[in-house]
Amino acid sequence: MKKTTAVVALMAVFTLAVCFIILGAISVELMDSLGIDEGQFGTLAMGLFLTSCIVQLVIGPLVDKLGYKPIAILGFVVTSGSMFLLANATDFNLALMACILLGVGAMSLNTVGNTLIPIVLFEGKDPARASNFGNAFFGLGYVLTPFLFVFFLNTLNLSYRTSLSILGGLVLVFLIFALMTSYPQVSTGFKFSMAFKLLSKSTVLIAALALFCYIALEVSMGTWIRTLMEQLWGGTANAAYSAGLVLSVFGVAMMVGRFATSTVKNLTAMGTRVIAVMALLSLVAIVLMIVAKSPALAIAAIVLAGLAFAPIFPTIVGVTFAKFDSSLYGSIFGIIFAVGLLGGTFVPKFIGNLSVGSTIQQSLPIAAVMAAILFIFALIMGKVGKKKETE
Repeated sequence: MKKTTAVVALMAVFTLAVCFIILGAISVELMDSLGIDEGQFGTLAMGLFLTSCIVQLVIGPLVDKLGYKPIAILGFVVTSGSMFLLANATDFNLALMACILLGVGAMSLNTVGNTLIPIVLFEGKDPARASNFGNAFFGLGYVLTPFLFVFFLNTLNLSYRTSLSILGGLVLVFLIFALMTSYPQVSTGFKFSMAFKLLSKSTVLIAALALFCYIALEVSMGTWIRTLMEQLWGGTANAAYSAGLVLSVFGVAMMVGRFATSTVKNLTAMGTRVIAVMALLSLVAIVLMIVAKSPALAIAAIVLAGLAFAPIFPTIVGVTFAKFDSSLYGSIFGIIFAVGLLGGTFVPKFIGNLSVGSTIQQSLPIAAVMAAILFIFALIMGKVGKKKETE
């Protein structure tokens, strides 16, 4: 398999991170430009993630049926187009339409990237380790996107609309690589009924519920960290600039954590214990954010959260994939990520609604509850699906 296949897979998860963090990166400018409050902004995020949830259920099996290339092309084209639309949106409805399209593109790239990575990295022998390494590039997207917006907005004095258009152009560059590479062949005998049978597998169901909690946490942090920090800084002149940098720091912590975890050999075998420990650390970090009175403590908690979050998603995916044949990866990923996206759809929106007229800190106990439940699911994951399952 060509090295460019791995490059496209990494570009896909990088772009997925851009899709997930982009609203948080431009939250203040977008709300000011469109004249909307935190509740309406939360609706934009909900539009992105609810669409993603629905689309993911379809895209997963389509990858198993049609192959990687057409879905990769679809993902890069639609994602770029949605960024250009959001950049030119003049009212809430157009912005919501852009977020819906962004969900379609994001899930296409999500499925291609996260199902290719365990196959093309580390010779397909350690899915959890490969998933952690690959998703470090998701962390890289979390780092660069807020940083680039800070650079574009504050250093180059570009508008957020121009900045969004630049990112849309970058995604078109990625499209060229997707068009030029080759991909693993998919099973010609795949039937969509196979995807439905997976719903009866306890391994798949527990992984889906664990991702519900985790994605709720990650999206909540990505959406509201910048607002949290601006509130703690009290709207000072440099608050927006500094808060954007803190969001980038969160991404750095996730990226570093995933690269570090990917150095652990046989990670798949100890995966559920890693998830449980990191869920507890996530809970500690969120509690620190809730009680923080100073920006310094909040920043330390955000860094801890990024490090704790880092291995959770890729390890859940890797541990689950290890129980099945690779011909079913797309369908499995479609199911568990779709359920996971329900958490990313509703929990950040709930936090935003409760924060209207108050502060983000007063709504963060919701995230703490998600971390505690994730710990419980990690313990359950260690008890089920110990043997390789068949379709």
